[in-house]
Amino acid sequence: MIAIEGEVIHGQQLGRRIGFPTANMEIGNVDVTNGVYMSRVNIDGVEYRAMSNVGVRPSVDGKHRLLETFIFGFGGDLYGRRLRVELLCKVRDEKKFGSIGELQSQLERDSEHIKSM
Repeated sequence: MIAIEGEVIHGQQLGRRIGFPTANMEIGNVDVTNGVYMSRVNIDGVEYRAMSNVGVRPSVDGKHRLLETFIFGFGGDLYGRRLRVELLCKVRDEKKFGSIGELQSQLERDSEHIKSM
């Protein structure tokens, strides 16, 4: 398990538009392999299962490395809050998709896979 703490920052809002709003955090120099992870987040004493991506987001021409976390069952505003995201298990490597639709389909598969774990 790798834990990453940081402040939630504004992103491009793409995740929100495709049904996967994420809490984005700068990753700094944390030694973790890029990819999609099953993760866990504690918000106000409530533990949530989550799906996180560590990487540069090659499908949307990302320029720097971020941690993006989709929190299952959470719908509140986290901007400016400090979170601790625990990366529990790597699901797959980060990859570039040919379209946003392909990315969305893969996120749906990743989400179902993580929920079944």
